[in-house]
Amino acid sequence: MESATIRARTPGATSWDHLLRNPLVGPLVALAVAVVVFSLVTDTFLRPGNLALVLQQSAVIGILAVAQTLVILTAGIDLSIGAVAVLGTIVLAKVGGTEGAAVGLLVTVVVLALIGLLNGVLVAGLHLPPFIVTLGMFTAVFAATQLYAGSATYPVDPGLLTWFGTKVQLGGLVISTGVLAMLVLYLVAWFVLTQTAAGRHLYAVGGAPEAARLTGIRSGRVLVLVYLTAGLIAALAAWAALGRIPNADPNAYQNANLETITAVVIGGTSLFGGRGSVMGTLVGTLIVAVLRNGLTQAGVDNLYQNIATGALVIAAVALDQVSRRRAQT
Repeated sequence: MESATIRARTPGATSWDHLLRNPLVGPLVALAVAVVVFSLVTDTFLRPGNLALVLQQSAVIGILAVAQTLVILTAGIDLSIGAVAVLGTIVLAKVGGTEGAAVGLLVTVVVLALIGLLNGVLVAGLHLPPFIVTLGMFTAVFAATQLYAGSATYPVDPGLLTWFGTKVQLGGLVISTGVLAMLVLYLVAWFVLTQTAAGRHLYAVGGAPEAARLTGIRSGRVLVLVYLTAGLIAALAAWAALGRIPNADPNAYQNANLETITAVVIGGTSLFGGRGSVMGTLVGTLIVAVLRNGLTQAGVDNLYQNIATGALVIAAVALDQVSRRRAQT
């Protein structure tokens, strides 16, 4: 009788253990805890208007975090993604203001795609460390943006370039089209990563590069396409940024590079590549947005908010290290 009882309980225990091993569970629990805590600490956190604000504040970083996730899954990192997006806003505003919105969008996509392509070629073709390549690109792009903008800001007239600021009704929330674009991008990225051969190749290149090479996967081409895609996503983020604030500022989003890495790491994606998901990144983006919004409403100074966010990132990386060691034993 006792052995039968043990056998009957084993499947349930196995299912529970499998659930706990899911890297998405931890971030979801953290998000739920944050929402509950701030709803108890403040009277305004759960108001529809504030929840909509949280989503809108996370749109640009959330879009860029998709690109960062793709790069980190290949065991790389992109320290230039935020600066590239800011350059995109300046190109959009200047070219769009003189040549028309459609031409501005086209030029922005081409310029940012070329920057992503160059990153990919340097990493895959010359086998340079992604950290060094993208750090150098960050420095160059930031300087180029300042020179191109003349350290001035450029307002954008309402129209196509600010389309992502259009308000839409989503249930009981009034959000911007930029938030919808972010959610659609996550769905597309999730489908590509989980349901296509390209996604499987990307995971293989990041998690087991030697095995990927032996199975015939062209790792160099995968890396080039990932960085090229990151450039294209940065163009989308630049467009969404002008929808949120119709003013192109060369000094905007200075912490975007770190914020995207924060969202990716908190969302459960391993910095060592080959493990993680874009849905985890979406949750990580929301955790950071909820944390900052809730702490602001609670009257906590911005410097303490940065300390809390930094501690969260360190904890997430530490947990990743522990889980990787357990998996190897």
